Amino acid sequence: MINTMREIVLDTETTGFEPEEGHRLVEIGCVEVIHQIPTGNTYHIYLNPEREMPEDAYRIHGLSDEFLADKPLFIEVAGDFLDFIGDAPLVIHNAAFDMMFLNAELKRINKPLLPQDRAVDTLDMARRRYPGAPASLDALCRRFEIDNTSRTLHGALLDAELLAEVYLELLGGRQRGLGLSGEDGEDGANGMYGSAARLARYRDGRAVRAARSFAVPAEERQAHEALLQQLDDPIWARQGS
Repeated sequence: MINTMREIVLDTETTGFEPEEGHRLVEIGCVEVIHQIPTGNTYHIYLNPEREMPEDAYRIHGLSDEFLADKPLFIEVAGDFLDFIGDAPLVIHNAAFDMMFLNAELKRINKPLLPQDRAVDTLDMARRRYPGAPASLDALCRRFEIDNTSRTLHGALLDAELLAEVYLELLGGRQRGLGLSGEDGEDGANGMYGSAARLARYRDGRAVRAARSFAVPAEERQAHEALLQQLDDPIWARQGS
């Protein structure tokens, strides 16, 4: 049986910093990653926090009381969320914060809590790899030349997509020039979530990349033909073979 390496890159937005002070989740964004390649399968939901949005939080994510008023409560979507993440590791930037809020919401509706050891903390990974350097998501996007110009406000799904790219870099980096360019000629360096995901297909849990064509320079082709002319009685030149 083939072991599918499935991970969920996750981000949340909230009304504040402490669940114990009555702050709640207002957005969850998840990106499915298999064998370190986003599959395009995502989970995204806005939530009614059943409380007013503080101005400081609104300035961060732009989610107003009016916008969230008709959104579902966490209890109404908890089953779908838990089904989506399954038992996969959760890749989170500053994991303690998001896990604290997720578990506060789960505790509120008497659901089992998520074990802390399920979380893979990319903030911790970045600090270990680059001691003393800025380790925010924006700083890591700049370091790895990941385009985050659309991130004018925090958003859970967009941040999870960016984090998926950052996570791959922290694991060792994208393999530039090895067929990660899309059909539009966009190089893999512009984002694995776009080009690599377009190339990846899954068969029995394995990533299968599209066949690549290689342009042979004219001088190399001429040299090869000249070499073939020097061969005595090549098998491919025999009649009826």
